Amino acid sequence: MLTTDLVLLSNDDGYASPGLEALRTAFSRNSTTIIVAPETEQSATSHSLSLHRPLRLRAVQPGVFAIDGTPADCVYVALHATPLDAQGFSGSSEPSRVLLPKLPRVVVSGINLGLNLGQDVFYSGTVAAAREASLRGIPSLAVSAHPKADHGPIADLAVKLADLVIEASEADRKPLLYNVNVPRNWNGKVKPARLGARIYDQAVEFRADPRGRDYLWLGGVGVHHEDDPGSDTEAYDQGFASLTPLALELTLHRELARAEHIAMQFNG
Repeated sequence: MLTTDLVLLSNDDGYASPGLEALRTAFSRNSTTIIVAPETEQSATSHSLSLHRPLRLRAVQPGVFAIDGTPADCVYVALHATPLDAQGFSGSSEPSRVLLPKLPRVVVSGINLGLNLGQDVFYSGTVAAAREASLRGIPSLAVSAHPKADHGPIADLAVKLADLVIEASEADRKPLLYNVNVPRNWNGKVKPARLGARIYDQAVEFRADPRGRDYLWLGGVGVHHEDDPGSDTEAYDQGFASLTPLALELTLHRELARAEHIAMQFNG
């Protein structure tokens, strides 16, 4: 990666997360980095955007910005925020931006303090931040790891993978999105894998607040997965960093014929 390249970093653990700082340290050796991340933890916020309340933006230090919104908010704002006196184009080919001097070459989200395996990708704010970038035409990488994993080697892994994702995106002429999960005792190698399945304890717990009113607490504390050859959960169990390409186009093409049949029945 060239020193002239700009890398946008984000996450869902908040701007002060040690995983995010490890990414900044690693990418800053050879690139310009800017962090735009949530003010506080936003785990499991998925790809939500804050459309019905104002957002607050805070400059923490040079090159580090915090937003009191979701991870997707952060990437959206970073890519699209323009000054009030320069909305749109100011006589140039690109609009003036508030947080970024130009569009980033790649967006990296993480290092998440916990795994995003299998169907976790549907709920993960870490993955959503990366996905938001890819939806806007920028290659992206979501990186998650065991909470007690060593962030240094994982950040170095992210740098190398980001270069390869950029190359692959340029070759395919489309922005690619990859999801990476690293075990605690990583063997130093990467294994391509499809999404597996994690099985969570399902729970809805009713509790009472100090005034005696009921409230709900969602989710159980346990999670496990079955043997699943070729999956990201298997790669994790074997000590590999799993590398999973994620689709931006969700149409199940093989079912279009069935959908046509259903539509014909409905339409008479």
